[in-house]
This record gives sequence, structure tokens and C-alpha cells, in this order.
Amino acid sequence: MKILAAGDFHGDSTLAFKLADKAEKENVELVILCGDLIEMNQNTENIIKPFTDKNQKVLIIPGNHETIAMTDFLADFYGVKNIHGYSVRYKDVGIFGAGGANVGLHQWGEDEIFNLLKGSSEKIDYLKKKIMVTHVPPSKTNIEKFSKFVDGSDGIRKAVLELQPDILLCSHIHEAEGIEEKIGKTNVISVGRQGKIIDL
Repeated sequence: MKILAAGDFHGDSTLAFKLADKAEKENVELVILCGDLIEMNQNTENIIKPFTDKNQKVLIIPGNHETIAMTDFLADFYGVKNIHGYSVRYKDVGIFGAGGANVGLHQWGEDEIFNLLKGSSEKIDYLKKKIMVTHVPPSKTNIEKFSKFVDGSDGIRKAVLELQPDILLCSHIHEAEGIEEKIGKTNVISVGRQGKIIDL
């Protein structure tokens, strides 16, 4: 399976059009968007539509710049899937996630983040390949060190160590775009605005 993962558009529709074209050119089977797609529940136009206009399958989660309600609205309106607290199966790959952040107006506690990830992973536990999707990176990572203002999540780190997904896709820290590192067997990828192609 070939995936395009990205995040942190902050309402910039030119990025969405660019990435939808890239997904089409690369014959991507699934697009995963890791939150902060819009800016404080505004600038929603042409953020999801460029992908759905090309009949691309899309999974989204909220970041810390949009509410869960707005993410649900976008998912319903464009016929895509919000996997905040849910899981899906594509081919032989299970994908589960939790959006939001441990900072900001709509912040989640670390235990809440962990429990969302653990709960959403249970239905796809039987699958050999798993992808975790979050907005915030785990704590105690090189990705986290790229920012002096925001921290990684202890809840996400705990979930990675316990659930051991093959891949964790995250964004949030713009300066860490493209950085990859390992936590145990899990490949942690900070996908960023320009997006990352992942072959499974």
C-alpha cells in the first residue's frame, strides 16, 4: 500500500491542491492528514475537496487548531473518515488514531490520549501491520527537541511502547518536518506540510 501523509495546512488550500496532485501522480491509495488542517475552525474551503475531487480515500484527525466537531463536519461533508478514537482497515493494514493536543484551548490530558489510542487499536489488534496517527509527536524524541515552545506527549509515547505500531505518523512541530526516528520497533515520522510518501 502506498500512503501520502501530511499535516499542518493551517487553512492553506494551495498545499492541499499540491498534495492532491502529488498523490495522483504517485498512484497513492490512501491520504492521511494529521491535523491542523484549518485555522481556528476557519479557512475550510478547498482543504479536503482537492483530494475527494480526485476520488482519493482520505483519513483525518483534528489538531490543536480545529475542534473535533469541525473535524467531524469536514469528514461528513466530504465523505472522508475522522479516525480520532477510531480505527479502520485497508487491505492488511490497521490504522488508528487520536488527534488534538496536550496544549491549547482544546487540550487533552495524557491519560485521555493514551486511552483513546489504546481503545481505538483494539479492533485492529489482529492485523500484523498497524499505523498510529496522531497530531502531536511522542515525548522524549528528537522531533520534540526541534521546538522550544511545545512538548511531545507522554500519553502517545506510552501508547507507542505498549501497542508497538509499525509506524507512527504525526505533525504539529513544523520545524521537525521530515524527521524520522525509532521508538523500539516503531518508525516515528513527522510528516509536515510538504507530505511524506510511505510504501508498506
